[in-house]
Amino acid sequence: MIHASDIADHQADSDLLITEHGRDLSEKLQALRLRLFPPSARKPLRSFQLGETAKLLGVKAGYLRNLSLEGKGPAPEVTASGRRSYTADQIQELRRFLDENGRASRRYVPHRRGNEHLQIVAVVNFKGGSGKTTTAAHLAQHLALNGYRVLAIDLDPQASFSALHGIQPEFDVGPNETLYAALRYDDERRPLTDLIKPTNIPGLDIVPGNIELSEFEYDTPRILASNERGSMGRIFFARLDEALEPVADRYDVVVIDCPPQLGYLTMSALCTATALLITVHPQMLDVMSMCQFLLMLGDVMSHLKAAGGGMRHDWIRYLITRYEATDGPQTDMAAFIRSLFGRNVLTNPMLKSVAISDAGLTKQTLYEVERRQFTSSTYDRAMESLDAVNGEIEGLIRKAWGRN
Repeated sequence: MIHASDIADHQADSDLLITEHGRDLSEKLQALRLRLFPPSARKPLRSFQLGETAKLLGVKAGYLRNLSLEGKGPAPEVTASGRRSYTADQIQELRRFLDENGRASRRYVPHRRGNEHLQIVAVVNFKGGSGKTTTAAHLAQHLALNGYRVLAIDLDPQASFSALHGIQPEFDVGPNETLYAALRYDDERRPLTDLIKPTNIPGLDIVPGNIELSEFEYDTPRILASNERGSMGRIFFARLDEALEPVADRYDVVVIDCPPQLGYLTMSALCTATALLITVHPQMLDVMSMCQFLLMLGDVMSHLKAAGGGMRHDWIRYLITRYEATDGPQTDMAAFIRSLFGRNVLTNPMLKSVAISDAGLTKQTLYEVERRQFTSSTYDRAMESLDAVNGEIEGLIRKAWGRN
């Protein structure tokens, strides 16, 4: 028996229905954001306890407490019970104070200097669920909290990277305000300085994304096909490099969250990057997918190199993500990956964590949420994993600069 409602469904214009659903969902998400972060819907950033601050600075908690008691450096907030905490801005101020008044052999502000080149880390994989965006967001925030000047670039039209930094793509990012504006081929091209937005973390800026980024995937083949002599054959993969050049001196590290496909945006990132971080979930279907991805990636990179694209990467590493040590098949698959790729696999895996997942429900990272929101063991285990992974990547960056 055919119901009238079924006929109505078939007669409805699918495009109008989908558009209506998208708008309804967007309005609900905006309302949720207003409830989570009133009154402006902007994410605040918590203060950091004395022990957390000492860990970020690489000093002893007692040393910071003595500085506070002696009235040196920024004054922390002190509770009635005597517990001290610092804002992220005060932590940056502490870095400068320690550089000026601390040991001459130690640098607390780790900005690049001399001939140390800008590190551009592209986080890539073309299978959803590999933890790519979560990895990129936590890496960018870890580096900023540890004193580096970081630019995050959202190259994914789905813009989850932007959402994790408190930016709702369809509300907060207007026309010609994504990286597409700096890459486009017409007269509306804009400098990257116009597109950079601050985040709630000092030292971390972002170029947000939204669906507009897809225009680059449509424009590029049209431009290449219309150019008979091929003089623009290399222009698409040089544009990101050109866009970054005017702001390069403002940053130490650029973290790029690439889209989950090998399109022109990803190819541009590959040519610009000085390092590649490839995420992989240690399950058979994901590893089989990565096999195809690596074969395609190698083929694309060789063609780009032949066409003049820069393929000189300081390091390439695989990161095992969403890892469950108690899962036997995952453990076997992780061992298999390590046996194949050896030292190109990061020593530390990114553990699957309820704390990280729950933080994401409020569009936050683990660095932004308070420890008291979780059981201490759950939070500490997740934070230990994050710090180990990101510390290892930080070590690769420093090594590329020739530092210990």
